[in-house]
Formats: sequence, C-alpha cells, structure tokens
Amino acid sequence: MEKAIFVSVQRDEQTRDQVNEYLNKLAFLAETTGVVGDKQFVQRMVRPDSRTYVGSGKLNELKEYIELNEINLVIFDDELSPAQLKNLDKELGVKILDRTSLILDIFAQRAKTAYAKTQVELAQYQYLLPRLTRMWTHLERQRGGIGMRGPGESQIETDRRIILDKISRLKNQLGKIDKQMASQRGNRGNMVRIALVGYTNVGKSTIMNLLAKSEVFAENKLFATLDTTVRKVVIENVPFLLSDTVGFIRKLPHQLVESFKSTLDEVREADILMHVVDISHPNFEEQIKVVKETLREIGAGEKPVYMVFNKIDAYKYEAQDEFSIDTKRSCNYSLEELKESWMYKENTPAIFISAKERQHIDKLRNDIYKMVAEIHAGRYPFDNFLW
Repeated sequence: MEKAIFVSVQRDEQTRDQVNEYLNKLAFLAETTGVVGDKQFVQRMVRPDSRTYVGSGKLNELKEYIELNEINLVIFDDELSPAQLKNLDKELGVKILDRTSLILDIFAQRAKTAYAKTQVELAQYQYLLPRLTRMWTHLERQRGGIGMRGPGESQIETDRRIILDKISRLKNQLGKIDKQMASQRGNRGNMVRIALVGYTNVGKSTIMNLLAKSEVFAENKLFATLDTTVRKVVIENVPFLLSDTVGFIRKLPHQLVESFKSTLDEVREADILMHVVDISHPNFEEQIKVVKETLREIGAGEKPVYMVFNKIDAYKYEAQDEFSIDTKRSCNYSLEELKESWMYKENTPAIFISAKERQHIDKLRNDIYKMVAEIHAGRYPFDNFLW
C-alpha cells in the first residue's frame, strides 16, 4: 500500500481553513484509490512556482520528509504542467501525482459500462499526450531504417503517434455511441425530464432510489456514480424521466468535461435541474458555487433549478458566543435561520430533507408533482388526465 503526502499552495485570496478543507478532500480522494495519507504541506505564495510548484525551501523540506518517513507518493492539489512534473520527478525521486491524474484514476476504477470506460480512456490519453517527455528521458534517439523518415525517430514521437491514433479511434467510438444516446433520448418523446445535479457525495443516488424505487449504486464515496441512470417515475398520475448524473467537484479536469459530453447532455436537455446540496458539509455554500460554475461551463446555467438541501439529520448547529467578533460561519446558523435566509436571498424554490431518514419526502414529491404537471400541461394542453 502506497504512503502519500499532500502538497498545496495557499494563494492570497484563500484562508488557511479553506486550504485545509481542500487538502482533506484530496486525502479523501486518495483514500478512495487505496492510498494511505501521511502529512499535509502548505506554502503561502502569490502563485505556484512555474518550475517546481513550491519554492526551493519547501522543496528541501519535502525531500527530507520523504527520506525520513519512507514516503513513495506525493500528491499535489493542482494540475501540474509537464515541466513541473518533470522537475519534481527529478528533485524528489518518488512517484508524483497531480489532482487531475488522481481524479482520472478514480474514474478509471469506477467506470463499469463500455461507454464510461471509453470516456475515461479518452480523457487519460488527452492528459498523457503533453506529458510524454518525462517518461522517456532515459532513451537516446532510435536509429531509422530504409523507408523511415530522416536519420531516426525518437521513442517519444513513436508513442505520440500511437496515442494520437488511439485518441482519434476513441473519439470515433464515442461519436457512434453519442448518436445512439441522442436517438435514445429522442425516443423518449416529449416527456418532462428532471436531472439530479450536485457536488459529488451529496446523496443524489439515494434520492433517485427513493423517488424511482430503483436500486442505483449509492455509497459514501466520491464518484460512486459515473454512468447516467434514467428512470421513468410516476407521481400520482404524472409521468416524468429522472436521471442521476456524475457528481461535480472543484477543479473538475477539463479533459473529463469534454469526454463526458454525452453524459452531461442529460443535464443540458433536462427541463428542470434538481440541485442536491449536502447541508451538513461545512463548505456547502462553496460547493453550490462550484456546481453553478460547472453548469454554466456546460451550457446549462439558465435552466430552472429546484434546490434540495439534503442530510439535515447530519447537520450540526454550533451556537456562536454572543460577544465573539469572528464572522459567523454557516454552522453558526440554526436550520430554521438557514431556511429563511436561503428562501429570501435566492429567488429559487428550495426544500430541506433527509433522504436517509426519509424526512420531508412527501413534500418533495408534492413539489415535483406541481412543477412537472405545469410543464406537462403546457406541452399537452388538451390532455385532460391531470384534472
């Protein structure tokens, strides 16, 4: 089992608590792949060093710690450039992973269907392409033969050509599957579609199982869901389609956003987005921001949204000392205060539930019924089965 340390840079606009939270999340990501976390290192800088990500002093500190504690893996909470990867490899002499490659590893482990596997494989090759140099630094140029171009072709160029071929083949495969998926979505007719969106590990699949009475894999893990699951749900006499999608995360690698285009089409083509939030998480407001930004990136920022604040059973209220001069954090508000502030602050319908303990699920069903019935009535004005 690999023993890892985690490294991050604290920028001017970030607090130490934020950076610690990011590193804890990174450690949770790493544990998902079976890595044992050891220690976290943070350096305050305006921006990461272009050569080695951290400064020379911090680099020496990392070197010493690695040697003394038999560390064999260093994970950075950012996407490293090919030059940074190469330099860190040389300086530290152990396996280096950045945030992107770690997330890609997890996606590769989680992918179950041929479609998800193809999507992840494409993202991995696109990530690998600019980083080939560090893998072949030990090789001299190969000798060329008759019919080969020029005096010789390097191993890197050979590999680059192989990878480019694989990328184009995978893109062709995904293109064919995208067409199939599009025709599948087209065959669903004009049924109202609701997509569950939200940060990873907030309880989307649990809500899906509750509403659709299905058995979608749900576990307290990051990225337990990779394949989009679509179920037909009927509440009273109104049918609609509910889809469970891959969870979003801070700094979601752009290679994955491109590869998971078809999965995210479910979100783009939905009539209503049910944005699930883990209210018990200390940084739930930041997670909401990340999801909103990702939705904007994929072209779904203007969709009608219904906010579902989940895990109220796990919410811990911490009363703040009335003489304290510290700014109130989200955990210093009671659930009632949060409900009121959220309802008035954002012009968005919202509900507070616990999917696990089945609290307020009847109201959730009732709200969904009203929203779907309204859209359905607009689409089928002469369909009088609703009244």
